[in-house]
Amino acid sequence: MQMHNRNVPGEAPALLMARIGLAAIFLNSGYSKLTGLAGFSTYLVNHGFPSGITYPLAVLAALTEFLGGLAILLGLQTRAAALVLALFVLVAALIGHRFWEAEAAQRTNQLIHFFKNIAMIGCFLALYVSGPGGFILDARLPGRWRR
Repeated sequence: MQMHNRNVPGEAPALLMARIGLAAIFLNSGYSKLTGLAGFSTYLVNHGFPSGITYPLAVLAALTEFLGGLAILLGLQTRAAALVLALFVLVAALIGHRFWEAEAAQRTNQLIHFFKNIAMIGCFLALYVSGPGGFILDARLPGRWRR
């Protein structure tokens, strides 16, 4: 699939800043989950997952967040990482921010977090379409690993 390339003044620094902003939340959250897998596993149990599968899911989610955030930050397979994280964020919104089930006191808070996740999905899809910009690790990889 060919993506169009536009030479927009300041595009590469702006895309780098966008990648840094997106990566920051996922690196922080992924690291927090990786260093607290038992607690995150319990969180998943409390959100309806069977206890037998929550620890492997917690590991998978934490690694997805952390490694996906790192890939976005470094510009490594950015388009693929953006799609993976967009899907991850959608699943996280549907699991963790079910405002439609929240008690009245928490409904607005959960609604805000749900739509924050929807906005991040939009950011990842924009990054997928635009590409990572000029400051990327992919540029240093052999041709067959570049995308």
